[in-house]
Amino acid sequence: MAKVLLKNLNKIYPGKVCAVKDVDLEIEDKEFLVLVGPSGCGKSTTLRMIAGLESITGGEVFIGDRLVNDVPPKDRNIAMVFQNYALYPHMSVFANMAFSLKLRKYPKREIKERVNEAAGILDIEDLLQRKPKELSGGQRQRVALGRSIVRKPHVFLFDEPLSNLDAKLRIQMRTELNKLHIRLQTTMIYVTHDQTEAMTLGNRIAVMKDGYIKQVAEPITVYDKPVNKFVAGFIGTPPMNFMEGRIIKKDGKMYFDEGKVQVKVTDEMSPSLEKYVGKQITFGIRSEDIYDKLFVTEAPPENTITASVEVIEPMGSEVYLYLTTGLNSFIAKVGGHARPVINQDMDLVFDMSKVHFFDKDAEKTIV
Repeated sequence: MAKVLLKNLNKIYPGKVCAVKDVDLEIEDKEFLVLVGPSGCGKSTTLRMIAGLESITGGEVFIGDRLVNDVPPKDRNIAMVFQNYALYPHMSVFANMAFSLKLRKYPKREIKERVNEAAGILDIEDLLQRKPKELSGGQRQRVALGRSIVRKPHVFLFDEPLSNLDAKLRIQMRTELNKLHIRLQTTMIYVTHDQTEAMTLGNRIAVMKDGYIKQVAEPITVYDKPVNKFVAGFIGTPPMNFMEGRIIKKDGKMYFDEGKVQVKVTDEMSPSLEKYVGKQITFGIRSEDIYDKLFVTEAPPENTITASVEVIEPMGSEVYLYLTTGLNSFIAKVGGHARPVINQDMDLVFDMSKVHFFDKDAEKTIV
């Protein structure tokens, strides 16, 4: 097993296109770390530099205690699982899984033991004699995983391995990957643009944008305490609601004033916002922290607003409401018992203990 250390890692392509910028990251031994971000943020390029499939413009990559900048991919003791499975169509599942071991001249008996062990872990023993064309997408992905497991690498690298699967199968495979990590106790680095995958898989997640890592922390910390507006808006489904407005003081109390919405800032948050009084600021609240007033036993009037319902999305146990105040649109996630009507004015309660405030210019989190 091994930890992975990235020091001031940079990648610049011809034309001075900078894909990865000054990345410093330490992935602990046996950790499952997820690199997440929008397309083009540099996450796959970072993974490929760890694998040795992409040259490094600047910085250092360590696997264990070894600097691997100039070490060929085959000698880094890593295994990579790709989005497109990359199975040999003319070979059986057994032959696909055994291929890398045969190239390394492992004894036939050990090859058979390793393949059978991996097949048992992945529950594909009955598929070993089939060809890839006879398998479903989920089965092919298991074979691709098995091909990596047989090598017993120090580090597993995953480049969006579930993106070709349907929604139901992606959920199933996420569970399987979690079980696999617990069983193998191997360092895993996983790249995805899907923040749900990141939240459910990673011991920690690293959120990337424009080549930079914006925040690295446990999933719940990134969700509850985003360091800036980008992270707050990227992590979470639906995304965090944002409103532009001012901080004002009235009768010794502090309020966020959007123009048509005015809600009271908690006493705990007020000191941090003192220097923003009278200034423009960005207010953020997650959809689950907005409640239908009809189902709130105590609804403080200073935290209650009225908004018009534009779109209703029933989701079974909950309902997504797309609302507008006239100046800003936002989403509320309320219980499935709610029965709103399109164009209806609806009273909603903001949980002000869970809101976020961001500097309007720097977009950094204030509270």
